[in-house]
Parts: sequence; C-alpha cells; structure tokens
Amino acid sequence: MTPRHMLSAALVDDPARPLLTFYDDRTDERAELSVATFGNWVAKTANLLRDGLDARPGQRVALHLPVHWQAAVWLSACWAAGLVAAPGAADADITIIAADDPASGPATFSGEVVALGLGPLGLPRRGAAPPTYALDYDREIHAHGDHFVPEVPDDPDARALETDGAVLTAGELGELTASAAARWALPPGARILCAAPYGDVDSVLAGLLVPLGARCGAVLARHLDEDKMRSRLPAEHITAGSGLGDAVLQALPRVT
Repeated sequence: MTPRHMLSAALVDDPARPLLTFYDDRTDERAELSVATFGNWVAKTANLLRDGLDARPGQRVALHLPVHWQAAVWLSACWAAGLVAAPGAADADITIIAADDPASGPATFSGEVVALGLGPLGLPRRGAAPPTYALDYDREIHAHGDHFVPEVPDDPDARALETDGAVLTAGELGELTASAAARWALPPGARILCAAPYGDVDSVLAGLLVPLGARCGAVLARHLDEDKMRSRLPAEHITAGSGLGDAVLQALPRVT
C-alpha cells in the first residue's frame, strides 16, 4: 500500500465521505473537503507541478506551510507526481511557501518558489503574492484539470517523504499508516484534531494518511483557540488529538 493507492482506493470506496475539515480561529474560516474534493485538488496541483513547473519524478519539493488543508493537498500531489515531499527543507528543486509568512521570500530558498495565499476556498487573497515569485498558486491552480495521469507507475520503493533526517519510501509510508491505524484503534468515522504543521512523520500520519487509509477524518486547526475548539468537539465528532500543546484540550486522547 502506498499513499497514491490509498487515495485511489478512497475515491472508489466512498468519495463523498468527509476527509479534512479546516479551521482558522484567527479568521473564523471553516472548510470541509470530501475525499472527492480533496482528490480534485490533488489532481489539479499535480498537473500544475508537471505542466506549470516542469517537475519530474524524483525531484524534491520543500514544503514551508502551516497546518492547512492545502498543505495536505501538496503532500498528496507530490506523491501523485512521483516527487519527494520535504517539509522544512532549505534546498529543493521547488519550494512551496505561505505568502503571508514574513520570514519567507524568493531569495530565502533555492529552486523555484511557489506562493500560496491560503485564502478561503482556495481563492486568491488580495496582494498575497508579490510578482517575484515563480508562480502564484491561487491564480494558477484553477486552470488545471481535475484528472491527473501519472508519468510513472506507483512504486512502493520510490522515495516519498524526507523528514527528521531520513527518507521514507511510498511503501514504508503505507506500512507506517497501517501500523498506526492498528495501534490507535480508531473506529471508522473517528476524527483526529491536528494543530501542528505537516513537519514530521507523526503529523503526516495523523493529519492525512491514517484518515485517508482507515476511513477516518482529520480536523486541522490553524491559530487554534482552545475555547472555540472545545465547543466544537461534539459537533465535529473529534475523538483524538495530535500535535496539541500540553495545555490544550487536556481530556482529548493523544494519538501522537
């Protein structure tokens, strides 16, 4: 099993089920993505990588993004296109950043730099991306197709995730997903609250791969407000948490 296979299987099995719910407690934004909607965004982004950025299988893509549904899309799009996702890397063939991050800019990274405005519903945010970036994702993505045909077969031995000083293959990510799902013993429909960016294996498992492969869901929280989120727990059916601070939602069982 690989991340690409997990998404393909989920699209066949139950494309309408909620996969990711995103909250930004600073802007009061809420977005919910079904498996099908997530798959459409992944296909569009993979097409943009290949056709708009000339990305080729095996290249590295550095992700410098906050916890956000578009960060999950970029991870899966990298895997669909046979690329290596490298959260936090300083050097890569392509670098993906949040345009509202004052510490990030084209001169900070090697390779081409893509800016994400992270606007509601993926729409452009006014003034988010200066023209010096290689590509403004918000304004380019909607022109790309909802169907992506990979150039390379789904190879479990292909490098997929570079993090924590190690490189994991697609097959190893699949094995870790199955192991985590069995260890956490979450029932179908369970929801994991995730407040940390996709910066390590645990956050990738809890915030994307286990929900994708084990018929669960993830609630992603940027600028988490504990009081607001506590009131949402019943409505969102949140049963576990990952990447939460010691003082946040103490009663919620942790999976990582």
